[in-house]
Amino acid sequence: MEEKEFDYINVIPLVDVMLVLLTIVLTTSSFIATGMIPIDLPKVVKSRGEMLRTQTIEIDRRGAVYLNTKAVSLEGLKQGLQGQDRNVPILIRADREIALQGFVDVLDLVKSLEFKRVSLQTEERP
Repeated sequence: MEEKEFDYINVIPLVDVMLVLLTIVLTTSSFIATGMIPIDLPKVVKSRGEMLRTQTIEIDRRGAVYLNTKAVSLEGLKQGLQGQDRNVPILIRADREIALQGFVDVLDLVKSLEFKRVSLQTEERP
């Protein structure tokens, strides 16, 4: 008997297997992302999040400066930030009606202390 040559390759079983694998991956990843898989995490004495707590500097409409909601002068701000790790995130929140010089003074002080992670909070226009 003569063997018949294949004219084509049947890929339907391959597609079926790939769809099953895709379903398994998507289901498992959604469980991991939503935290539905119970995991007992190891405990540490002090987490990195606690060590690098964000320092918030706020400047109100009158130009008063606050460090973590406590009113401070520029010198007090410098003293409050000097003992911090230079990788601590600094968030500056300034009222849009303040004089530019007040904001520049605060930013210059933070820059002179060589903080690496400084950001300015803004709002999106409607």
